[in-house]
Amino acid sequence: MSLAKAVDVVERLRAAVESTGAQGFGAFAGIYPLGDGRLLASSMDSIGTKPIVARERAALRNCGADMAAHCINDVITTGAEPLFLLDYVAASELDLDQVADLVDGAAEVCREAGCALVGGETAELPGVYREGELDFAATCVGIVAQEDLIDGSRVEAGDAIIGLPSAGVHANGFTLVRRVLAEEDYHGGDLLAPTRLYLADVRRLRASHDVRALAHVTGGGILGNVERVLPEGLRARIDWGSWERPPVFAWLARHVEEEELRRVFNLGIGYCAVVPEPGNELVIGRVE
Repeated sequence: MSLAKAVDVVERLRAAVESTGAQGFGAFAGIYPLGDGRLLASSMDSIGTKPIVARERAALRNCGADMAAHCINDVITTGAEPLFLLDYVAASELDLDQVADLVDGAAEVCREAGCALVGGETAELPGVYREGELDFAATCVGIVAQEDLIDGSRVEAGDAIIGLPSAGVHANGFTLVRRVLAEEDYHGGDLLAPTRLYLADVRRLRASHDVRALAHVTGGGILGNVERVLPEGLRARIDWGSWERPPVFAWLARHVEEEELRRVFNLGIGYCAVVPEPGNELVIGRVE
């Protein structure tokens, strides 16, 4: 799905979803109040087309890790601690070894996060999926006290945007990556490196800084995702030269214009925090 179409889908569905009492629709994670001063935070996502590349290079385990890390990273933007993960694997015909690689990769990240992998669904759907292809999706649920909720509402002009490094492309933009691979091959490890889990980084930042907003840099790039968590009327100004990009983005830049690179990829920054005083952290921009 194109980024523009994704925005249209969110807006089309917003009224129906919010009519059910849901909060945070369109944010990185939805919020559900338990009524006792605690909130559940949840996020669901799919791995997209990365497995098409990863399967050919015997790296499906990385895609399993991607899926768990991606969902957990979304949930912790709210300040929540992850509780459990559910996964979904589907194909026209399931290959046990491939399913095991995906689930093993997800389980490794869940162990690191202290998040239970409680189960899910495997499905064979011939006629829905093309032969030899598979889909992998997951849902993470976390919990946060009302007073600890991070929702961006306290962000002010002048606040610093801290950037945390990515391991490479992570899991977004692989439709474009596959087009570039058809023109020029690339074998660097940062192409298929699994998405970084940012839970330890977020805990560290919250212990030492007044964290006012958190953004997971996925489809839409750094600017698009940071501005998702800013109050209306504020915008982000990014200093695009303030960090060193991993080599995979130099390879992509030989085939893709800079504007599209910024719109689609993380360019080496996988997570952002908005704080009033950055200390010794990497500042990649400011709120205006």
